[in-house]
Amino acid sequence: MGLNLENIVAVSAMPGLYKMVGNRKNGLLVEDFDKGTTKFCSVRKHQFTPLETCSIYTDTDTTALKDIFETMMSKPPIDLKSSSQDLHGYFREVLPDYDEDRVHISDIKKVIKWFNFLKQRSLLKMESSDQEE
Repeated sequence: MGLNLENIVAVSAMPGLYKMVGNRKNGLLVEDFDKGTTKFCSVRKHQFTPLETCSIYTDTDTTALKDIFETMMSKPPIDLKSSSQDLHGYFREVLPDYDEDRVHISDIKKVIKWFNFLKQRSLLKMESSDQEE
């Protein structure tokens, strides 16, 4: 069991998350989840962050974003406008051993923002696989 974040990317200078639908050597074709429109994003103007490869620093190693999202399914996020102290407290519930020196409040907010974006669009689906990692 696990969340499938394959082909979901964050694109610098563009709000929200996108579905990668094509790959060129000079950029990516991404689809807007809400409008369904496809757009080419050049590597000259944008940086791409595949959610599948994202992880958060812990005291010993890193934890994959999909594992954090799975925990967040049972511990819904608090409001992004909450105090830094409350946001850190919430994140401690979700990932008790996260590295507080390397994980900044902006990172916590981004994780919550991405989770909310995907949840609102019903894109957080558990999938069973024959190959457990």
